[in-house]
Amino acid sequence: MATLFHNNVNKSSFNPSDTAGKIISCNAAVVRGPNQQFLIEQIRVDPPKTMEVRIKILYTSICHTDLSAWQGENEAQRAYPRILGHEAVGVVESVGEGVTDLKEGDHVIPIFNGECGHCVYCNRRTTNLCEKYRVNPFKKAMTNDGKCRFWTKDGEPIFHFLNTSTFTEYSVLDSACVVKIDSNSPLKKMSLLSCGVSTGVGAAWNVADVQAGSSVAIFGLGALGLAVAEGARARGVSKIVGVDINPDKFIKGKAMGISEFLNPNDGGKPVHERIREMTGGGVDYSFECVGNLDVLREAFLATHDGWGKTVLIGIYPSPNLLPIHPMELFDGRSIIGTVFGGYKGKTQLPDLVQDCMRGVVNLDGFITHELPFEKINQAFELLIDGKALRCVLRLPYAEIME
Repeated sequence: MATLFHNNVNKSSFNPSDTAGKIISCNAAVVRGPNQQFLIEQIRVDPPKTMEVRIKILYTSICHTDLSAWQGENEAQRAYPRILGHEAVGVVESVGEGVTDLKEGDHVIPIFNGECGHCVYCNRRTTNLCEKYRVNPFKKAMTNDGKCRFWTKDGEPIFHFLNTSTFTEYSVLDSACVVKIDSNSPLKKMSLLSCGVSTGVGAAWNVADVQAGSSVAIFGLGALGLAVAEGARARGVSKIVGVDINPDKFIKGKAMGISEFLNPNDGGKPVHERIREMTGGGVDYSFECVGNLDVLREAFLATHDGWGKTVLIGIYPSPNLLPIHPMELFDGRSIIGTVFGGYKGKTQLPDLVQDCMRGVVNLDGFITHELPFEKINQAFELLIDGKALRCVLRLPYAEIME
């Protein structure tokens, strides 16, 4: 897909003292319909209102959720024109009234699963949901007033996406969806923590709470599944079984601690039976990272009876229900789902940043491609063709700020 440019596109500068409180004109990748190419347009971005933050995006990466939204697979995703994107890192340009935990110049990560810090969910240690800023696929404007902060040059509103909208040089977010990070952290890699890596590592650490010496099976070895593997490796898991129909994934998985590989298309026995045989009855933990109900059942049956735990991470577009009979739960196996790996973004994500900086979690293997922002359509092609784990898009001034 060739990149299409709107007329009169200019590179924007970054000088907060000149732009604070004013409308900013900048470039954004706007999608105007399902499967339509991204159009690089010059847009207008409003100043942040009460409890909002305007940030300059430096790097943004592409997740399968972005691909699904671009394809318009369901009604919630069909709101156009729209600025997609939810994995990124940036710097605060200005803050709205009432924002006290962020200031101009802070390095930040936008998060789609916000944390207001005050609701019944945020005050409960056992969940990372938020009453006000939880994931809502139908939400397409700001929480304050239900209006957009993005506009075309002609005054047409441009819809928001997943509390973030990062395929733009500047974005406005609720402060509950902006996380301050260490200013010494490697910015390019930190963009991965907005979604995929945090979700996978958190699923292993926070949700399953995998233990050293235990066994794990991961179904689906995309970026999400490999992030689970990295989290399990860091915890000292003794055996990590990777399951995928693409043998090329096994090479990357080996570097992230996966010791055994199974291709469902090889051999006559179901995968769960093969895993039980090779682990003496089943793994302690399994992770479903595909979003397929048949795969979920295999992951569930691959765990050991008496204590096996299955963590559901993949997104399920199908209206079908879980393929598990209630009596199967009497054997002591359990199944649980997770959003954002159980992380409370604003309060807990900075600790994961430190773990990455110390080398506890290694991010090096996740970024397989890097392209300038205007080549976003090429980046989507890489993801569709299965050639990229994460393609990071570099926006103007990214290398200077780093």
